[in-house]
Amino acid sequence: MRYYLCLLLLLAAACRQAPEKQPIPVTEDSTFLTGTFFLVRHAEKNPGPDSTLTAAGHERARRLQALLQDSGLQKVYFTPFKRTVQTADPLVTALHLDTVFYRPDTTGESLIYEITRHNDWGKRLLIIGHSNTLLPIMHSLKANPRLDSIGDRDYGNVFIVYKRSDKVTVRRITNY
Repeated sequence: MRYYLCLLLLLAAACRQAPEKQPIPVTEDSTFLTGTFFLVRHAEKNPGPDSTLTAAGHERARRLQALLQDSGLQKVYFTPFKRTVQTADPLVTALHLDTVFYRPDTTGESLIYEITRHNDWGKRLLIIGHSNTLLPIMHSLKANPRLDSIGDRDYGNVFIVYKRSDKVTVRRITNY
């Protein structure tokens, strides 16, 4: 008898319906998927999978700092590699900028996720990536850089993506 009573209680609990979820009203955020993005490849590196910058790379990082010193940057996103961190270091130090790591991928999805997670849409962000990730990042921002690839020895480009709700434009600065 006790067995049947427990079985009946268990069956009643299993049949109980979960409370209906109430929809959460969504308000339109005019800054979502907008912003100004400064994209650069890390500076010249030493050989190896997680290498540091060469002397020329450190010099290029200082030139990047001089170029973007007055650009109004609000945060820096980079991959967890020494060369990207060192490329950002002069700017981060001079401007006391917050930093965020993102996972390098060939879709740009990790960066988009991190920008959303940190509520950084609508801001001016420096993004330091790699030769095989910068173009996918620009495409994920719906930008058309008019470039098919970034070569292994091509370190001198800054791409500025101006992303508004109705329009995306790209400006390219070479040989900084």
